Amino acid sequence: MEKIQIWHNNKCSKSREAVGVLEDLACEYETIKYLESAPSKDEIKKIIKMLGLQSAREMMRTKEDIYKELELKNENNEERLIDAMVAHPKLIERPIVIKGDKAIIARPPSLLEGFLA
Repeated sequence: MEKIQIWHNNKCSKSREAVGVLEDLACEYETIKYLESAPSKDEIKKIIKMLGLQSAREMMRTKEDIYKELELKNENNEERLIDAMVAHPKLIERPIVIKGDKAIIARPPSLLEGFLA
């Protein structure tokens, strides 16, 4: 069975719901508390590829205050967007669930059922 990881923030209801889905499906998974231990630039780049995203911005929480404070709306340099997520992991959309070489932003968490099937 492929290893499953979830980038999890326990304060986020969607993230908690995703954990619930994993448990309901009796999945073995590893919890990555990305706010406590920020992912590296390489890890973020890898996840962006696994998610099949065109831009790092698609993996960002654009409504966070720090997004506005850093004026990231006007930033088009992908490296700078990724650097911002490394420095401020709160900017990373959640929950992200990884299985094998694929990943999904589980919003809504019900997306996990099809992804994990």
